[in-house]
Amino acid sequence: MSNKRITRRTVLSLAGVAAGGAVLGRGRLMVPARAAEEAGKEFKIGAVLELSGADASGGHLAQRGYEFWVDTVNKAGGIEVGGKKYPVRMISQDSRSQPAAGAQAASRLINEEKVDAIFGSYTSGVQLAINPICAKYKVPCIAGSAESPGNWTPQPQFTFGIIPSVDLTADKALKFIVETGTPKPTSAAIIGANEPFSKDAAAGFAAGAKEAGLRITTNTLFPPTADLSPVISAVIADKPDIIAVGGHDTILINVVKTLKAQNYMPKALIQHYGVTEPAFVEALGKDADGVLGIIDWDPGFPYKDDVFGTAQEFADNYKAKYKVDADYTGAGCAVSGEVLQLALKQLGKGPGLSEDDRAQLAKIIGETDIHTFYGPIKFDQSGAHFHDNTLPPPMLAQIQGGKVVSVAPKDVSRAKLIYPLGA
Repeated sequence: MSNKRITRRTVLSLAGVAAGGAVLGRGRLMVPARAAEEAGKEFKIGAVLELSGADASGGHLAQRGYEFWVDTVNKAGGIEVGGKKYPVRMISQDSRSQPAAGAQAASRLINEEKVDAIFGSYTSGVQLAINPICAKYKVPCIAGSAESPGNWTPQPQFTFGIIPSVDLTADKALKFIVETGTPKPTSAAIIGANEPFSKDAAAGFAAGAKEAGLRITTNTLFPPTADLSPVISAVIADKPDIIAVGGHDTILINVVKTLKAQNYMPKALIQHYGVTEPAFVEALGKDADGVLGIIDWDPGFPYKDDVFGTAQEFADNYKAKYKVDADYTGAGCAVSGEVLQLALKQLGKGPGLSEDDRAQLAKIIGETDIHTFYGPIKFDQSGAHFHDNTLPPPMLAQIQGGKVVSVAPKDVSRAKLIYPLGA
C-alpha cells in the first residue's frame, strides 16, 4: 500500500468540498450523509492463496503480484468508475496448500467479507476447488497462476485464466530443446508429481517428446510427498539425454538435489514451473545453473500499457519494491488486477456489487481483448480452453549465472542454450 496515509477525516473533507454541499458547524466541515457514505467506499477483492504448507513460497509469490497491482492502482487514486475513484483493499485467505481449505476460504471471502471479486490461487489443485464456489455465488475469479487445463475443460462461467494452460506449452518446450541442442538429443525421461498441474505438465512433456521423435525411457508419476531417491535412480539407469519433470517449486528443487547426490546430470534438465521463482535459485545456488523452464513473459518484450508502463518498467519497479526479480507468474498475477480494473470501469458500478452486477462483471471480463505489459489478453469463448488466455507464446528459459534468460525460440532469445550440461 502507499506510504501516504489518507485518514477518513481527510477523505470526508475532500468529498464535501467536491460535492459543493458542505456546511460549517462548530468550526468543522460538515459533509452530507450521502457524500460521506460514498467517500468511505472501497472495492474489496479477495485472494485465496497458499500462504502456508507445501506451496507457500509460490503462494507468497502470487500474493506479491496481486498486491503490486493494488499498490499501483491505489497510488493513482484508485479505480475510476463514472468519474469517481475508489481505493482497493485486498483480503487474503490462507488455503494452507489444501484444496478443501481453499474452498472454505473462498466461501468466507464471499459470504463474510462480501468481496466484489476474487483473485485465484497459485496451484491448480486449490484453484479447481475454488471454481465451483465462485460459480455458485456468481463472483468473478481471475486466476493469475493456475495452469492445469482441468480448470477450463468444465467451461467455468466465473473463472478466467491469465497464463496459457500447460498442455499448450510443455510440448513445445521439448521441441525447442531438440531443435536447438547440438548434438540433438534422442531420448527423454518424463516424471511428475501426481497432482493436477504436475501430471498435466508431465503429459505435455510426453506429448512433446513423441512429436519430436524422442525415445521415452520413463513416463511415470509419483506421490507429491514421495522419497525421490528411488524415483531418480530408476530414471538415470537408462541414461536419458533429457529429464523432464512436472512439479511445483519444492519438488523441482528436490529433483536437482537428488540428481546431484547421485552424481548424475542429463544433457538437459527441464522442469515446468518453479524454475523461474526466486526461491529456486536461492535454495540451489550454483546447482541451479543450466536448469531449463518454460515462461510466457520476459521483461525484454516490447509490451506496455497505461497502468504499469513497459514490461521492463514493471520488472524494475517490482524488483525495487520486493528486492527480487519478477517472473511470469508475478507478472500474470499483477495483470489480473489490470483486467479487473478495466472491467469494473466498463461496468460503471461502485463498490458493494450486487449479484446481478457481479454476473455482468463476469460477462465483461470474458469479453476482454487488450494488450498489456504482459502481452495480449483474450479469453477463449468455447472449447477445452474456455476462459483461458491462450495467446501468449511459450519460451524456453534457462538459469545462467543465477539469472533467468530466454534461450528459444531464436526470435526472442536473450542468450545461447547451454547444452549439453557439464560439457
